[in-house]
Amino acid sequence: MFWLVVSVFMIVCMWKIFTKAGQEGWKAIIPIYNLYVLTQIVGKPGWWLLLFLIPGVNFVIAIWLTNLLSKSFGKSEGFTIGLIFLGIVFYPILAFDRTITYKGPAGDPTRSITGDLSSIGQKLQ
Repeated sequence: MFWLVVSVFMIVCMWKIFTKAGQEGWKAIIPIYNLYVLTQIVGKPGWWLLLFLIPGVNFVIAIWLTNLLSKSFGKSEGFTIGLIFLGIVFYPILAFDRTITYKGPAGDPTRSITGDLSSIGQKLQ
């Protein structure tokens, strides 16, 4: 019963995080699709979802997406560590703290997936 309550609470937190990021909350409860939407929130292409199918790589991608989610809300790598190791505490902070707002993909409001893709092959400045 305890784990059911914790699971429902975490679903509510993810619903609120998706809503803060400009997505519809119900997208947080659809398995696999929620990861696709999460890649959009953090500014990565949807095909990153396929990386979750590769053993070992999926672990790294999950941590990377968590870091990008943290940055998307203006938080640092320290907050990312909190999300990873104390998610039951840090996800509710991200969800319900009114001072934490969505800043854009990976914290850059001017960044978009289209812009990232169009920069492929361009010289770095």
